[in-house]
Amino acid sequence: MSATLPLPPSEGGPRFPGFDVMTRSREWDDATRATVHSRLHSLPAIRFFTREEEATAKCLLDRLVGQHDANGDVTVDLVRMVDARLAEDQTDGWHYDTMPTDEDAWRQSLAALDDDARAAHDEAFADLDRDRQRAVIEAVRTCTDERWHDLPPRAVWSLWTRYAATAFYSHPAVWNEIGFSGPAYPRGYKNLGVGRLEPSEVHDVNPGDDPLRRQP
Repeated sequence: MSATLPLPPSEGGPRFPGFDVMTRSREWDDATRATVHSRLHSLPAIRFFTREEEATAKCLLDRLVGQHDANGDVTVDLVRMVDARLAEDQTDGWHYDTMPTDEDAWRQSLAALDDDARAAHDEAFADLDRDRQRAVIEAVRTCTDERWHDLPPRAVWSLWTRYAATAFYSHPAVWNEIGFSGPAYPRGYKNLGVGRLEPSEVHDVNPGDDPLRRQP
């Protein structure tokens, strides 16, 4: 699967045709509007990751959400969004007591992922094709050992997926795919209740298509 945006019909989209959350930006306050626009147009340059870490992190994050930027596809710049959080110490405010801080855990786990790629394929993780990258990542997800490169693999998987999902689902292009009409401050909500839409929302044209139950 590739998370081309907007999603093609073969991937279940578009579910909300004609919907563009950015047309509602006039309803947001200045701070909210600036924050959302920055995700589209002015993400900061890489400040936390080294060049090698950036290459590894980009491929890891893209594989986790199933996106790639071939053929001019619109993709979310996950690596810069995650880098900004780490550079500005905007972590979740906690970490497993079996793990180092998020900043250190990201550096260690990216280095470990690269080590696994070189051990298995004699190439850096970022230089592998997508299928081999997915295989290296899957080995971490399914690892049953208590430690993976001196880190608990289940906690590493949690770290990666939390950051990937937070970045991905905070992007306006993804909001369009899930029919989310953006921040409700200061406008608020007026049509509360199951199945009741706000004026800015659009009906799902494929309500019976559950991606979790879709046959591969």
